[in-house]
Amino acid sequence: MEGHISVETSLKWLEGLSKGMIGEELETITMEGLKIVQAQKGFIRCHFLVPNSVADKEGNWHVGAMATLIDTIGAAAVLSLIGLINISVQLNISYYSTPKIREEVEIEAKVVADKEILTSVVVEVRKKDNGELIALGKQWMATPTLKVKLGEMSKL
Repeated sequence: MEGHISVETSLKWLEGLSKGMIGEELETITMEGLKIVQAQKGFIRCHFLVPNSVADKEGNWHVGAMATLIDTIGAAAVLSLIGLINISVQLNISYYSTPKIREEVEIEAKVVADKEILTSVVVEVRKKDNGELIALGKQWMATPTLKVKLGEMSKL
C-alpha cells in the first residue's frame, strides 16, 4: 500500500509542476505540458512536446532546460519508490542529439540502485518518432538525514 501512495504522490507532484500549480518558475516553465504515460514504483515514462518557452537562440531545446527536466523526472522516480523528495548530489548528463522546438520526446526514468541514504536513477530522453537518444542522465540522490537538537547548533 505504501508504494502505491508514493507513486500517487510522485504523479501529483509532476502534474502540479507541469501545470504551474506548484514549484518555482524555472521548474514550471521547463515542465510545461509534460504528459505522464506510465508510472510505477521506481519508474516513470513521460511524453513531452518541447515548448517554445525553452528554446535557445537557434530554436533548439535549451540544454539547461533539458537538464532541469532530467533532474526533476529523476527525482519523481525516486519519490515514487521511497516516498521522499531527495537531494541531487551528483548529476551527469551526456547529450547525443539536439531536438528542435515543437518536437515530441519520450523521457524514461528508472531507479537502478537504492543503497541506504543514496539512490541512483537513470533518465533517458529519446525522440518519440524514431527512438533516437537525445540525452542520458545519471543521477545520485541522497535522503536528507541531518538531525540537529536545540542547543547543539554549530558554533561556526
